[in-house]
Amino acid sequence: MLVFRLIGESFRFAWDALRQNKLRTSLSLLGITIGIFIIIGVFTGVDTMRNKIQASVDKLGSNTLFVQKWPWIFGDSYPWWKYVNRPEPSYRDYLALRERMESAKGVCFEISSGSRTIKYRSSSVEGATINAATQEYDQTWNLEFENGRYFTESESKSATPVCILGAEIAEGLFGSAEPIGKQIKVMGRRVTVVGVFKKEGEDMMGMSQDKNVLIPMSLAKGIFDVNNERYNPQITVRGKDNISLEEVESELKGQMRAIRRLSPGQEDDFSLNKTTMLSNQLDIMFSAVNIGGWIIGGFSILVGGFGIANIMFVSVRERTNIIGIQKSLGAKSYFILLQFVFEAVVLCLMGGLCGLFLVYLLTLAASGIFDMPVVLYLNNIILGIGVSVGIGIISGFWPAYSASKLDPVEAIRS
Repeated sequence: MLVFRLIGESFRFAWDALRQNKLRTSLSLLGITIGIFIIIGVFTGVDTMRNKIQASVDKLGSNTLFVQKWPWIFGDSYPWWKYVNRPEPSYRDYLALRERMESAKGVCFEISSGSRTIKYRSSSVEGATINAATQEYDQTWNLEFENGRYFTESESKSATPVCILGAEIAEGLFGSAEPIGKQIKVMGRRVTVVGVFKKEGEDMMGMSQDKNVLIPMSLAKGIFDVNNERYNPQITVRGKDNISLEEVESELKGQMRAIRRLSPGQEDDFSLNKTTMLSNQLDIMFSAVNIGGWIIGGFSILVGGFGIANIMFVSVRERTNIIGIQKSLGAKSYFILLQFVFEAVVLCLMGGLCGLFLVYLLTLAASGIFDMPVVLYLNNIILGIGVSVGIGIISGFWPAYSASKLDPVEAIRS
C-alpha cells in the first residue's frame, strides 16, 4: 500500500509541476522525448528491415548450399584474379554430385537466362526471367502452386516442351483466363503451361518467382548452352533434415575437390555459399546502425536527464517546508527519497511515452508511403519504457537524496 501511495503522490506532484510550469517542464521533457524517438525509431526501422531481409534469405533454405564460381562475401583484400579463372559449375559436376552425395536430400543444377519476352497470341510480357532446372528443383526449393503441378520425371528426362509460370507472367498473358494447357512462346519455342506459382510479391532482396518461367533442363539444353557463364550456372544442394549443415558442407567440399581432382595442398576452385553468410553480414551491418542510434539518441537523453534533474532540484526547493512538515510528522528519509525518485520517473515516463507515440505515428506514415508494413514491436516499447525509467532514477536520485537529508526544523523555517 505504501508503494501505491508513493506512486499516486508522485504522479500528482509531477502532474502539478507540468500543469503549473507548462513551458519549463515541457522543454525539459523534450530531450527525453527526442532521445526515445530517435533510439526506438532507429530500432523499429532496423527490426523491420532485418525481418524483411531475413525472410528473403530464409527462402534460400537454412540447410541449403550453393556451389558457384564466386563467393557471396569477400574479405578486405579482394582476390578477384583467383576467382575470375575458376571454372563454372557444370552439368557434369552435377551428375557426379548426385551420384556421390549421401547426406543430400536433393542436388539440382540450375541456370538463369536474363530478361526475355514471353508471348501468347497477341499478348506479350517483357522482362521475364527464364530459369531451367533439373528434376530435383522441387526438392531444393520450397515451391507453392496457385494452379497446376510440377514437372513429372518423364517430362524432365524427355525434354517435353512444358513450363511453369510466375503469377505476374500468367496474369500478363492470360488475365483471368485459365493458363493451364495453353501454349506460349519462350525463346522461339512453343511450350505448354502445366503450372502457375503462387504469387509472392517483391521482397527486400528481389527474390521472387512472380516474373520467372521455369522449364526442364533437358529442354533448355536444346535451346542454349547450359554450361555458358552468361547463364549463371549453379548447383544447389539441400541436406537431409536430420543432418547438420556443417556435415553436408564438409561432404560437399570433399566431393567437389574429388570431382575437380584437386590435390591436398591445392586451393578450392569453387565457392560454397550459404544463407548464414548473409545473416552474419546483416547482423554486423544492423548492429552498427543500432550503435549509431544509441549514440545520437543518447545525447538527447543526456540533455533530457539534466533537464529532469534541474526540475527536481527546483521542486525540492519549492517544497522544502512541506518536506520539513512531513519529516516532523514521522515520515522516514526513505519515504522522502522514494517520493522524489518516483516523481522523476513519472516525468521521464511522460517524455518517453510521447517519444513512443511519435514513433507509432511514424510507422503508420511509413507503412502508407512505402506500401510495406512497419511495425513497432513490443520489445522496442519495453526498451523505450525501460530507458525512460532508468533515466528517471538516475536523474532524480541526487535531488531526492538531498531532500531526504534535510533537517526538519531548518526545512520548516525556510
